[in-house]
Amino acid sequence: MAQIHETDAVAQEANQPMPTSLYVGDLDTEINDSQLYDLFNQIGQVVSVRVCRDLATQQSLGYGYVNFTNPKDAATALDVLNFTPLNGKPIRIMYSHRDPSVRKSGAANIFVKNLDKSIDHKALYDTFLVFGNILTCKIATDGSGQSKGYGFVQFENEESAQNAIDNFNGKLIGDKEVYVSHFQRKQDRENAALGGGKFNNVYVKNLSEAMTDDDLKKIFSEYGTITSAVVMRDVDGKSKCFGFVNFENADEAAKAVDALNGKKFDDKEWYVGKAKKKSERELELKEQHEQSMQETVDKYQGANLYLKNLDDNVDDEKLRELFSEFGTITSCKIMRDPHGVSRGSGFVAFSTPEEATRALGEMNGKMVDGKPLYVALAQKKEERRAKLQGGYFQQQLLPGMRPGGGPLSNFYVPLGHQGQQGQRPGGRLGAGPMQQPQQPVPLMQQQMHPRGRVYRYRPGHNLQNVPLPGAAGGVGVSIQALATALADATPEKQRTMLGEVLYPLVDKLEHDAAAKLTGMLLEMDQTEVLHLIESPDALKAKVAEAMDVLRNVARQQSNTPIDQLASLSLNDLS
Repeated sequence: MAQIHETDAVAQEANQPMPTSLYVGDLDTEINDSQLYDLFNQIGQVVSVRVCRDLATQQSLGYGYVNFTNPKDAATALDVLNFTPLNGKPIRIMYSHRDPSVRKSGAANIFVKNLDKSIDHKALYDTFLVFGNILTCKIATDGSGQSKGYGFVQFENEESAQNAIDNFNGKLIGDKEVYVSHFQRKQDRENAALGGGKFNNVYVKNLSEAMTDDDLKKIFSEYGTITSAVVMRDVDGKSKCFGFVNFENADEAAKAVDALNGKKFDDKEWYVGKAKKKSERELELKEQHEQSMQETVDKYQGANLYLKNLDDNVDDEKLRELFSEFGTITSCKIMRDPHGVSRGSGFVAFSTPEEATRALGEMNGKMVDGKPLYVALAQKKEERRAKLQGGYFQQQLLPGMRPGGGPLSNFYVPLGHQGQQGQRPGGRLGAGPMQQPQQPVPLMQQQMHPRGRVYRYRPGHNLQNVPLPGAAGGVGVSIQALATALADATPEKQRTMLGEVLYPLVDKLEHDAAAKLTGMLLEMDQTEVLHLIESPDALKAKVAEAMDVLRNVARQQSNTPIDQLASLSLNDLS
């Protein structure tokens, strides 16, 4: 319990709020939100959980976040559940830091190598805990989960890290002498490798135009014997403001680089380094560019939120005000038409994914100016379509199961619409005993029928106490009243209520596929469904998009059993 007590004491002494958010790493790729919730909810009340996923494929990234109501529950979870096997793989837990610079800087982080293959995360953690509070601890493993013989331990402060190095470097762990040192980032190691070899030729740039060869030689000769020194010039003899100095001895060249790099001459700061071949420079620039691009992608991945169903009077300033409590907002924008009228949608980008996660959990479905706000991670339309049409959705969901653990609801058939047949695997709506179809079933739906059941509902029978005139006929639905009714209903009835309002609206647009399309739309977020009910244009566009997906998948899978279409949903359409 030492870790908990020290962390608590530091927060209390600094008069800072106790942390309630945990980072959970080393997750098996099959772990979903429900499993993470079930594990941590044993400790205390969990506010939200999220397994982070790739935006394009929705494959797990191997880590997630858990937010507690009570900071003591978070501390207990950290102490009790750290390194607990989940799906046969020990999970790694640490407090979620809003400022990623602490984690990325490598401060107080040590590298331990030549470890016995039997040493796991917990053994490494227990070994180094004596030196101070540990933020995170990890053994590097291969694809099969076997130790690579090295690992990392990040302490809360530099003093603890230095004590661990001083006391454990060269000592035995599991009958093997280990090497312990300060951790170096990959970029630093590569830079050291690029500049760490022996060299005699030195490159210097940002020279003043008045600098001559003799001036350059005089400055560098203080550090050793110079064989040549030249300032590069154009055809007219004008200085290009860079040059080369060649030393007789490589150690003297290195000494000059250390002493003169960054030094100012004639109010100009010099860059002095190893003179590299063109191929070396191109390779270095390419690596820097790729790293910069990747860092940009990583920085904003999961940190940009898409908002919909905004009232027309919400502007950029009000949007920023609504979301500012969740973290640092890097950009905030309401989408508008060419005339400056709000389109009812917008984007909010945070500095970290953790902040975006908190905002999503708190704001999705919240009533803003009488309208339920829809909040989701921003995603390109092409990525959504590629994911659906490429079959990624089949990888995400077990047959007949939704991520939350309940059965899929791909068909919706209300009583009174006898022309539409369909299925509701597992009978999620629970509106009463199953009734057999009384009308001929189209071929495609007959083939699907054995996989599930058909349920029928009397339109509006769950909305009889809600003032929704014409709800069953798709006329004039009060979204405020429907949202209120949903809030008071059980989860089992909420989907039924939405379906009874949505089905007739879809039926007017695509009569032959209304059952299938309604079922697909009901798989979406509740606030998104409310938005579709309220906005005819949005519903029309979404139905058209869903029909395109059905047609494309049907073409691509024309040689496979047609009942594969029953696994389609619109969870990721937005």
